[in-house]
Amino acid sequence: MNNAFMWLFVAALVLATGTRLWLTARQSRHVLAHREAVPDSFAGIIPLAAHQKAADYTVAKTRLAMAEACLSAALVLALTIGGLLQSLSDAWARVAPPFGIAHGVALIVSVVILLGLLEMPLTLYRTFVVEARFGFNRMTPKLFAVDLAKQTLLFAALGIPLLALVLWLMEKTGALWWIWVWCAWTGFNLLVLLIYPSFIAPLFNKFSPLTEQALAARIEALLARCGFRSSGLYVMDGSKRSSHGNAYFTGFGAAKRIVFFDTLLARLAPGEIEAVLAHELGHFKRNHVWKRIAVLFAASFALLWALGRMIDLPWFYTDLNVTTMSTATALLLFVLVTPVFTFFLQPLLALHSRRHEFEADAYAVAHASAAELALALVKLYQDNASTLTPDPLHSAFYDSHPPAATRIARLRTA
Repeated sequence: MNNAFMWLFVAALVLATGTRLWLTARQSRHVLAHREAVPDSFAGIIPLAAHQKAADYTVAKTRLAMAEACLSAALVLALTIGGLLQSLSDAWARVAPPFGIAHGVALIVSVVILLGLLEMPLTLYRTFVVEARFGFNRMTPKLFAVDLAKQTLLFAALGIPLLALVLWLMEKTGALWWIWVWCAWTGFNLLVLLIYPSFIAPLFNKFSPLTEQALAARIEALLARCGFRSSGLYVMDGSKRSSHGNAYFTGFGAAKRIVFFDTLLARLAPGEIEAVLAHELGHFKRNHVWKRIAVLFAASFALLWALGRMIDLPWFYTDLNVTTMSTATALLLFVLVTPVFTFFLQPLLALHSRRHEFEADAYAVAHASAAELALALVKLYQDNASTLTPDPLHSAFYDSHPPAATRIARLRTA
């Protein structure tokens, strides 16, 4: 094909990376341009100092995002056209048959480790410089190392067997291997959802039953009004890593749990906590989690189908400077290339998520206080240094939650 796919890939990568850099630059300029004045809808509620802190925090994060965009593009180019993926495949071929499962697992794991090591400086900078500068980081180097060790062991215990199974299915189940792989991938994700609350999450955080009786009674009354049953109310020690606050549901079926960050409980009043929980209940009652899981599974089905069509096409490998046509190299190339071509679907996903947030807010208003939810969100915006003046285009492209001004205005109207 005269390297047609290679040039198409390079053009898409340049366009996607250029767009990422342009959008982050717009975000920085827009936030800085509005740094000196609190928006009218938040005047008298958010202090100017807090508004300026949020602006500076946002700019610091967007500058880091620009570095991440450049590093990501460089790594993708190095692994593909730069020949690094083929070099790693050749190196592992000296110790394992080049088309065997052991070779494939070793190749993919080595790429994951390499990417993790190369991206580690930015991760450390985000945690110990950016987050620390603005007073959010409570992670110690020791805790960071312990978390990393646990994540590595978890990947080895769960990820490597899944990877070996996927490569075996690709080798042994014929032309429709991609359907079998999709079934395995779907089953694995559902299994993780089931065991996460009881077995995985406790490896990283301590979960204690909510002991404040008045608050627990208020929450139980809300759950009864909403017809929601859970296996318990828990408080997570999120403060040992960060001062950011949150609340969420985890698990499904009889294993559903409601989890509050200890930082959230320390900051919000009981009525505000109830309103935030009502919002989270809205996500459950509107089946948002299952809808998102369905989208994920449908997308993975379509992508595996596409890989099934491309896996035997020589130009898919040679145009990306890979000569070893194995299941492992095909899987790696597809994982590296797909985000480049699907980047411009991001605004649709963000729009879908923002609609879910509005629906959850509407549910919360019907079952709790709109005023309390608005107060809670204002406190969370201030405590988390969330900008009140995002660039509209950047927000439309990326943000999973509606802009603060739009969301609070709706709640105040309600």
